[in-house]
Amino acid sequence: MDTISIITYSPEFQPDFKRLNLEWISRYFAVEAHDVEQLDHPEIHVLPRNGQIFLAQLDNQIVGCVAMVNTGAPEQGNAEFELAKMAVSPTVQGKGIGKKLCLAAIDYARQLGVRTIWLESNRMLTPALTMYASVGFREVPSVPTPYARADIRMEMRL
Repeated sequence: MDTISIITYSPEFQPDFKRLNLEWISRYFAVEAHDVEQLDHPEIHVLPRNGQIFLAQLDNQIVGCVAMVNTGAPEQGNAEFELAKMAVSPTVQGKGIGKKLCLAAIDYARQLGVRTIWLESNRMLTPALTMYASVGFREVPSVPTPYARADIRMEMRL
């Protein structure tokens, strides 16, 4: 397999960010209003206050992505980030791309001094949950969420 490069978001990658996420969400679940907000307008719903999107590039094609959304209270700065919108193209799944993206996001959070990273997922997505656990996420009690599909919350303290 050729080398995967992890790059950061710029506006020309918005269609890739949207495509990759709609592909997996619609395969397993219904696309929800909050998905559409984030995918159509990442500059409003993901990137403010040090938010970031990481993309996996293979042969000049974007094959994966993950977002880091600052969900801490503004007065708390970078206290808490959500790891969100993780997607890897089905054609390259199982090759460690999701883990590379996840590790890039965690490293970014550490550089910012983030204290907690959290994510929401679904228990049927076993490969994703296994990967999250392998990098240090642990299940915590769920809290109210805008996603009908979310039935597990995981957290990592940095």
